Amino acid sequence: LLFEEDKHSDDPKVNFDYLWKEMDRKYSYFAFKKVDWSQVRSQYQSKLRDDMSEDELFEVLADMMLELRDDHTNLIAPFNIAIYNAELKGPVNFFPRTLREHYFEEERITSPFLHSFIHQGRIGYIRYGSFMDSMSDYALDHVLDRYSSTDGLILDMRSNGGGSLFNVPLLLGRFVDDPIVVARSITRNGPQHSDFAQPEDFRITPSSGKRYTKKPVMVLIDRGSYSATTFFALATKALPNLVLVGDTTGGGGGLPNGGQLPNGWTYRFSVSQTLDLQGRNYAEQGVPPDVLINLNLNDRTRDQIVDRAIQEIYLRNR
Repeated sequence: LLFEEDKHSDDPKVNFDYLWKEMDRKYSYFAFKKVDWSQVRSQYQSKLRDDMSEDELFEVLADMMLELRDDHTNLIAPFNIAIYNAELKGPVNFFPRTLREHYFEEERITSPFLHSFIHQGRIGYIRYGSFMDSMSDYALDHVLDRYSSTDGLILDMRSNGGGSLFNVPLLLGRFVDDPIVVARSITRNGPQHSDFAQPEDFRITPSSGKRYTKKPVMVLIDRGSYSATTFFALATKALPNLVLVGDTTGGGGGLPNGGQLPNGWTYRFSVSQTLDLQGRNYAEQGVPPDVLINLNLNDRTRDQIVDRAIQEIYLRNR
């Protein structure tokens, strides 16, 4: 919602009330996170002053939003952006230099993918660093064809902060042979915090291009795997040939939407939830791995998450 010029206001209380009410009507995780939004209003409303500076108002509004512990909940002003930083809630689990120095046999870059044979050429390693990066059919065909005869794939999505949700089915479609529903989403649609529309299926359709479905695929995740990467991780729970290895994802299971405050600042927050096929709602707080393992930060010559993924490939090939 964009304000007309005659409705512009720099009044701290006007902006505070507008943001609080918009979130009260539309934010999707109040009940799930057991947040008393009325209590939050009282707590932060008491910090308002008529003569407060832009920086001071930003701090109050941002701190109120950050009570939700949600990296899809942001306040954007010309001088700052409020971010929760879910990645900092977990250990460091990705050192790309270790892979380049001690694992890769011949490093290649094909569009958004960094890839190489590892483990004496028997396993393919593919790094997809951001769902912001588009992937062409040519790039996917080329990469998957190169590793088509391997014993298994490692798809590394550690520290992938997300991006376009449209890239999720494009990639997952390379690992299924039949159409499959992998998750469902519900969207806030009423004044009560528990008001949601009926669930909508998140469906994956097999690609007509090169696919990799006969051998195991290890998907590496950590707290830096956020938003679209959490969607991807949740979807793997419905696919038996894909296995999550590493740490719990950072979350971001709700799609964000937003608008503009009377003073011109913009905001966004989660308006939906993503559920697994059993109706469980854990994507917002992070999708847990099937195999939990963290890096040993004292040994930069080995990537213990990759090592464990290699072991899991051969366990599943028996």
